[in-house]
Amino acid sequence: MKTILQDVMARGYPILAEKTALPPHAHRAAKAMVLCRTAALGGHIQGCPEGHVQRVWYNSCRHRSCPQCNRIQLERWLEGQKSRLIDHPHRHMIFTLPHELHPYWRRNTDRMTRWLFQSVRETLMCFLRDPAYLGAQPGILSVLHTWGRSLTLHPHIHCAITEGGLDEHGQWRLPVKNCFLPIRAVMFKYRGHFLAQLKSAVDGGELSLPDGETPTTSHNLFNRLGRKPWNVNLRERYDNAQGVVEYLARYVRGGPMRPSQLSRFRTDQNDVLFRYHAHRDNPDGGRKRCRKERLSTGDFAGRLLQHVPCKGLNIVRSYGLYAVACRGKLDQARAGVGQAPVRPPKPVQWQGYLGRFPDSQKQSHCSVCERQLTLMAPIAPSRAPP
Repeated sequence: MKTILQDVMARGYPILAEKTALPPHAHRAAKAMVLCRTAALGGHIQGCPEGHVQRVWYNSCRHRSCPQCNRIQLERWLEGQKSRLIDHPHRHMIFTLPHELHPYWRRNTDRMTRWLFQSVRETLMCFLRDPAYLGAQPGILSVLHTWGRSLTLHPHIHCAITEGGLDEHGQWRLPVKNCFLPIRAVMFKYRGHFLAQLKSAVDGGELSLPDGETPTTSHNLFNRLGRKPWNVNLRERYDNAQGVVEYLARYVRGGPMRPSQLSRFRTDQNDVLFRYHAHRDNPDGGRKRCRKERLSTGDFAGRLLQHVPCKGLNIVRSYGLYAVACRGKLDQARAGVGQAPVRPPKPVQWQGYLGRFPDSQKQSHCSVCERQLTLMAPIAPSRAPP
């Protein structure tokens, strides 16, 4: 059964594609969202071994930006990350690009994503390896997030950083200062590193400039941005290492919009109303205020598809102790805080995942004898069930 989001995309995507040139990965994502869990992708029939019940299940598209079929993949990612986390407090930091660079981001998404990750990594490692702050190698897990609450473009990176690290002698070391890192100095370093890469790319002709921009005007813009403060936040401290990765997981798969956020889809007027919570409405951490915005289906599809990552683009990156090449050091660091070495987690199976939710478990078991349903027959794509 189609969701409202699929109906909106089915109406808005052709309108958007007709008037706007979309990249291939956006076309693939839109088609996957529209066809997800429909007869077009085929499916299978599950039935009770005693013959009491039969149910039809359509296949998922498994696209990482699809909001309705990524829950099990996300749970598997979460279990994998939790299995290697250091059981120690983590800090949460956010590095944001100024809105003046959004036109450059749209034309150079791959390059600017790479430079953004590099700038964040170099900035954090520069300070955390300094004996004045930590003097050790931390574990860093970073996730790219490109949207605001109203689906507008807002590229930034969330980082989970261990509040401690492994020094050159193999000992676990704690931060020197209570503030963890000097935010103003971190902002200067991050800003300078990113702008230096932009200027070098413009001089080398590697950057696609927005319409109406020249190398001279681009350099002038970069110089102005070099005198403005950029948004770098040191957020809450997580005492539980699993809490921070659960927060980051919401940005890994499923895209920026949940089907439950859509309030109304009016086919007669070709527009959609959706809900969101604005960050500015609760600066003191109080109750969030719900806002609503109405868009045409074409504009809604455009806002949604602009956040689809390019094929092969890795939006989750690990540095320091959490890097793949540092497995030995990670085990050494875990031993320093009283943890066992990393062990691969058991794979999350769909039966076990549904077992966490009583309502979902009813769908996977017979309502008469309560035995688990088994596969009876596949359904070919684009065919109705027998």
